[in-house]
Amino acid sequence: MVCLGNICRSPLAEGILQKRAWEAGLNWSVESAGTNGFHNGEAPHRLSQKVAQLHGIDISKQRSRRIQNEDYEQFDLIYAMAPDVIDDMKRLAKKTYQAEKVKLLLHELNPQEDLEVPDPYYGGEEGYHEVFELIDRACDQIIKKYGSR
Repeated sequence: MVCLGNICRSPLAEGILQKRAWEAGLNWSVESAGTNGFHNGEAPHRLSQKVAQLHGIDISKQRSRRIQNEDYEQFDLIYAMAPDVIDDMKRLAKKTYQAEKVKLLLHELNPQEDLEVPDPYYGGEEGYHEVFELIDRACDQIIKKYGSR
């Protein structure tokens, strides 16, 4: 799960998908990262933590990190929160970028549209709730689609 700073959207996505995978009995390893590295080592945003906790998900131990070229080898799929995040991933990875492994998260809900998970960083708590619900729906689709493989 990749967004810009790895403190709002992608930590929520990591927490939600990991919880859904465990609930489904899947031994998946889910991680998140950002493309800008501005928040490296920081915990998720306090509102991301709060909203996750309201849904029984503890993301407080996550720490922001920048996406690394090795991630393309380590993970089967890499979900981006927005088209501009994919552009950043391509720029950072250069020759190690693997387009076949990268998808927009919301393609799981709307495959024909390049929709982004809105960045709630500059808004209030309501935006974090909306983002949680959107990511949660996409993660349910991921479990349905890949959980039986």
